[in-house]
Amino acid sequence: MKRQEKTSPVRWLTISSVASRFGLRPSALRYYEQIGILPETVRIGGQRRYDATLLRRLAVIQRARHVGFSLEEIAQLFSGFAPSTPASKRWRELANSKLVELDRAAENISEMQNLLRRMARCDCDALDECGEGFMKGCVPAASGLKVAPLPAATSTKRIRLRAARQAAAAR
Repeated sequence: MKRQEKTSPVRWLTISSVASRFGLRPSALRYYEQIGILPETVRIGGQRRYDATLLRRLAVIQRARHVGFSLEEIAQLFSGFAPSTPASKRWRELANSKLVELDRAAENISEMQNLLRRMARCDCDALDECGEGFMKGCVPAASGLKVAPLPAATSTKRIRLRAARQAAAAR
């Protein structure tokens, strides 16, 4: 004898309750729908309503965001594979790519930390002295301008661009 499944009516949630549950603003949900990572949802009385299927998808989106995936990468997770591609293969492919990206970022952070440690030992009397050393492709050491050259991977131009980006972000 087959067990009969109980069918319960779908419980629809408002955009505000879903946003609150996931720590988002309602505008984020509308944006996710607009860019296609959330499918268009049911509307009741002109208002968006969400069911368990959309909540599960949103949980995947939130986890992907938490581990550093961009919205573009998340879109690829949902739409960038053949429909028959299992979730495990999708995650594996995107995770391996993200790990390479994070390894590069970790190398850059380590390099920046080393430069900052060396700069913290600066004993220049004026910033102009530091600037002179930077223009020579050096960073300050404990003895002022008697400095070691920058690592080959870090050019003076790259440092200036990074500083400009940081200054712009601080504004």
